[in-house]
Amino acid sequence: MSDAAPPALPARIRVWDVPTRLAHWLVVLLVAFSWWTAETARMEWHRWGGYALLGLVIFRIYWGLAGSSTAKFSEFVRGPRAIANYLRGGWAAAPGHNPLGALSVVTLLALLAAQVVLGLFAVDVDGLESGPLSTYVSFEAGRAAAGWHETTFNVLLGLIALHVVAVGYYVLFRKQALVAAMVHGKRAYPEPQPPSMRSASLLRLLIGVVLAAALTWMVTRAFQFV
Repeated sequence: MSDAAPPALPARIRVWDVPTRLAHWLVVLLVAFSWWTAETARMEWHRWGGYALLGLVIFRIYWGLAGSSTAKFSEFVRGPRAIANYLRGGWAAAPGHNPLGALSVVTLLALLAAQVVLGLFAVDVDGLESGPLSTYVSFEAGRAAAGWHETTFNVLLGLIALHVVAVGYYVLFRKQALVAAMVHGKRAYPEPQPPSMRSASLLRLLIGVVLAAALTWMVTRAFQFV
C-alpha cells in the first residue's frame, strides 16, 4: 500500500462580502420584476421597482468606491492589456472579478444606470404615466427618453444573457463555482492562494445605505420638498 497522503483540497477564501452579494441578487430579482411589470402594464409597481433599482445602483457605485477590496472598481477594473494577458492565460489568480468579468460588470452597471435614469424622465404617449423628473423636460424629450428606456432595456437583456452564458461556461467547463461564491461569499483557490478580500467598515456600509436611500427619496420627490 502507498503511504502517500491524498492531495489536499484547495482551501476556500472570502471573495464577496454580504452587501455585494445582496445587491447582486436584488438587482437580478428587480430586473425580472421590472420586465414583468412593464409587460403586464402594472406601471405603479414598475415605478416602485425602478426606484428600488435606482437605490441599488447608487449604493453599488458608492460601494465600488468605498466598499470592500473585491467590490472596489480600482481593485478589479483593468485596461485592454490586462484583458489580453488574461485571455492568453497569463493572469495570476486573484479574488474577485477577472479582467474580462470586470468589463462585463462595469458595462452592465452602466447600462442599468442609464436604463433607470431614462425611466425617470420618460413620458408615455398619453402623458398619463411619467417619471418623476419628466417635469424638467419637454413632452418630446420625455417621449424620446421613453423610447431609449425601452431600447436600453433590450440591450441590457442581451448583455445579461451573454453574462449568464459566460458564467455557465466557467461553471461547467472551467469548474469555477462562480454562482455558489455569489451565494456564500467564498471560492476555492489552489496554492499559492491569493489574499482574502479586505472588508470595509460597518460605518462605510451605513453611510452608503443612508446615501442611497436619501438620494432615491429626493428623486421620487423630483427634488421638490415644499
